[in-house]
Amino acid sequence: MDCCSQPGLMPIEQARSLLRDSASLKTQIQTVSLEDALGRVLAEDIVSPINIPPFDNSAMDGYAICAEQLPNNKTLPLSHKVFAGDTQQLALESGHCVRIMTGAPLPPGCDAVEMQENTEINADNEQQITFNQPINKGKNVRLKGEDVKQGQVVIPAKTRLNSSHIGLLATLGINEISVQSLLKVALFSSGDELIQPGKTLKHGQIYDSNRFAIRALLAKLPVEIIDLGVIADDKQLVTEAFIKADQVADIVICSGGVSVGEADYTKLVLDEIGDINFWKLAIKPGKPFAYGKLPNSYFIGLPGNPVSAYVTFYKLAMLVIAKTCGWDYKEPLAIPAKSSQDFKKSPGRTDYQRGFASISASGQLEVKSTGAQGSAIFTSLTEANCFVVLEQDRGRVSAGEMVTIEMFAEPIL
Repeated sequence: MDCCSQPGLMPIEQARSLLRDSASLKTQIQTVSLEDALGRVLAEDIVSPINIPPFDNSAMDGYAICAEQLPNNKTLPLSHKVFAGDTQQLALESGHCVRIMTGAPLPPGCDAVEMQENTEINADNEQQITFNQPINKGKNVRLKGEDVKQGQVVIPAKTRLNSSHIGLLATLGINEISVQSLLKVALFSSGDELIQPGKTLKHGQIYDSNRFAIRALLAKLPVEIIDLGVIADDKQLVTEAFIKADQVADIVICSGGVSVGEADYTKLVLDEIGDINFWKLAIKPGKPFAYGKLPNSYFIGLPGNPVSAYVTFYKLAMLVIAKTCGWDYKEPLAIPAKSSQDFKKSPGRTDYQRGFASISASGQLEVKSTGAQGSAIFTSLTEANCFVVLEQDRGRVSAGEMVTIEMFAEPIL
């Protein structure tokens, strides 16, 4: 067991359960147009007002017939033509066929469509169509309501809408929907050592990278970002920042200042104005984590190391964000993969190592490390496409052993 894995650390699943149970909805229902619905969280079930398709129609360019009327000589006279968008409903003349285009409504009396490649037009009489093979009832016919039935729930509440949902809503003729309002998330960093990218570093200074990284993650979520910048290590300024953030946001996020021995005012101020728990988690990277309530908002304190901040945002903060904005967030599937190399690991903490998964020449899903796994090594993330999840009690992994991986998905892409 490593020195950071002493008894008493909270298991990651216990922390996740506490977050799920304590957070509650913070948003309001609003109406948006279809054009503005992408990425929003549904507040109500979408119930189809129509059948899809709304009428029986042809799946092919070809000829519509009544299958049982196809004679042994397989030739039928042409009755009329039907195109997509035709609104007149001319019935099939008995013993005839109808020229029909893809998507066109099936004429009354027709129950099958033969694609034009399987037919021939009589050279001497273009009104005579020969069918080159038997046809069964229902061939190349899209039936009314076979995709969606009127009254069916097609998208449940709490779904975050993607591009396919937008297409479905348009297909149903829906142009306005009820969604949750955007969650307001205030974000800031604190520390005299932090300066903005683009400026020249002095000895002892570092760039404020975490705020930009977390902001980029938040930008992919159904939230409104309130960026309060960098707050200097001054108690009055830190207090003012927290009070302002609490007044304008539903969730307040900062990174750093949550581990033992931090020489700043974050903990002191939080203890004065909020009810905050400082947890030591059995997770690597990312042992220090803070969570609780300010007078009007939830507070999330991420570790200061950049990879730790990413991992704890992905595995912990996402749960709070999803719950408070009414989103039924689906986490990535945990899938087995073969390790193509050794992975260093000591029992005591669940380890989210960064890996690159691929398919081997033999068709096996395998994973390798992206290199050094220190919590400050950002390239371990930029070169990865998955987490290699090594269980809390597990030790060193040898090449060839099976491990669990989680492929990166939103919002970490």
